[in-house]
Amino acid sequence: MKMSAKRVFCIAVCLVASASSPAIAESLKSVDEFDNVKDEKARSVAMFEEVGKVLQHPRCLNCHPVGNQPLQGEDMVLHNPPVQRGPGNFGVAGMECNTCHQAMNVKVTGQSEDVKSIPGHPKWHLAPPEMAWVGKSLGEICLQLKDKERNGNKTMPEMIHHMAEDTLVGWGWEPGDGREPAPGTQAAFGKLFKAWVDTGAHCPKV
Repeated sequence: MKMSAKRVFCIAVCLVASASSPAIAESLKSVDEFDNVKDEKARSVAMFEEVGKVLQHPRCLNCHPVGNQPLQGEDMVLHNPPVQRGPGNFGVAGMECNTCHQAMNVKVTGQSEDVKSIPGHPKWHLAPPEMAWVGKSLGEICLQLKDKERNGNKTMPEMIHHMAEDTLVGWGWEPGDGREPAPGTQAAFGKLFKAWVDTGAHCPKV
């Protein structure tokens, strides 16, 4: 299949780190594993800390940066090419996110050992600035998720649906060749998030 000049450009410059990262969780505990924590507040906090294994994973943080440039790779380097947030968080004219990121992951062969695939989703874009998580403690992220002014104006039931069902969130578990997936599964993550809400949505200390 013949590639367009634009696609060749994207492959040449969109270097996504594929080296494994130390200390990245590979699994999630189930909700049932927190039954032995009898104090409800403590159980709620403990479950959010488990949720945090996903929220603070590079698959999530790379699209929740502070500033106007996404990050990439397990080492969370600045996106290359140096794209900018642009209107609506979809990039600037001529360098919109969908210039390179298509509706699904695209496997790449014969270009570079570092580039095995280009991420894709129909709504690929940066999280809004008010949803920046990079550099923040888990407690700070927790408070953001409960604040409608910083969570996309979502109620907690809407947040549960977002975490458990949204396919862009789900990309984190199917990130394409050359990337470490988020720990566990989206289903397990969604159940933990709901259980956290159901036990009072208590946050770790900031």
